Amino acid sequence: MGLDKTTILIVEDEPAIVELLTFSFQAASWDVCAVDTVARAWEFLQNRTPDLILLDWMLPDQTGLHLLSRIRADRHFKKLPVIMLTAKNMEEDKIAGLDNGADDYVSKPFSPRELSARIKALLRRKSPEHTENCMAADAVVLDPNNGSVTVSNQKIEIGHAEFKLLKFFLAHPERVFSRSQLLDKVWGDHAVIEERTVDVHVLRLRKALGEADYLIKTVRSMGYMLSTKQSSNHRDDA
Repeated sequence: MGLDKTTILIVEDEPAIVELLTFSFQAASWDVCAVDTVARAWEFLQNRTPDLILLDWMLPDQTGLHLLSRIRADRHFKKLPVIMLTAKNMEEDKIAGLDNGADDYVSKPFSPRELSARIKALLRRKSPEHTENCMAADAVVLDPNNGSVTVSNQKIEIGHAEFKLLKFFLAHPERVFSRSQLLDKVWGDHAVIEERTVDVHVLRLRKALGEADYLIKTVRSMGYMLSTKQSSNHRDDA
């Protein structure tokens, strides 16, 4: 699995639809995971945060709407992109889904190509780290197109993992992320990566940034963040 793959969680109990979506999404080079109940979806979310959830309305144990409400009530997931997938086409059902926090709504039968296009559009809106535009903070500029990072207009040497970490931080400035959140968001499937490994990559990133190392802050007992505000405690590793 590539480190840069977008992860889509499909919550759907119809095997034929799961198979169709899996085939389509893998063709788009996305990492696809699928579960068939609300309970399994919630269990999945306790271990890993996908980039987007494709959520069926009717599921064996509870409604997708119930899961959506639970996701939006959780501070860790409230901004997670969710597209509702359902055979229902009644206007009031669509309104109910959107009122409960769905970002988009697709009725069956659907075109996998159209659905993929909607997912790409939603990810661009909701996940700034997927941007291909240059990103900057103070003297640091990251160019996603050529994979370069400059500090005060001087190109620096930076490892792939540190580049991904910096890109994520630049997309979410002034926001604290725990080690487990960074593992999920930056590395995706972190089965072979331990949480303390994040500390190593943070240290390497600070070293690579040189004079701009102050941008990467340690927030004691919480995690890390990128902030342009000067601080004296960013070297205190939690």
